[in-house]
Amino acid sequence: MLPDLPPLPALTRAEGDLIDRYLEAADLLGRINPAHGGDTYRGLRAAQALVRKAAELRDALALMHQRGETELHRDTMARALRVLDGERRTARVALPPDGVR
Repeated sequence: MLPDLPPLPALTRAEGDLIDRYLEAADLLGRINPAHGGDTYRGLRAAQALVRKAAELRDALALMHQRGETELHRDTMARALRVLDGERRTARVALPPDGVR
């Protein structure tokens, strides 16, 4: 049985899109990270997909700005990222600790 997750904070549709696109881009960057090894073809495919995700991320931010959503509410966004496993998903972007594979 899966543990109960905390509820996702209330987000506008544009904020939700921003969070989703950000995490998708982070997932792709994690696949490209040369410090984690892997093969070049996998990194190439992730880099190609990252171009599309970056455009989608830009569009989500542009939509927020056009709608007058001019601030990113740090605490709310951080809570949403944590609920969506953002800590694990973004960890692959960073360098692993020395000696860890």
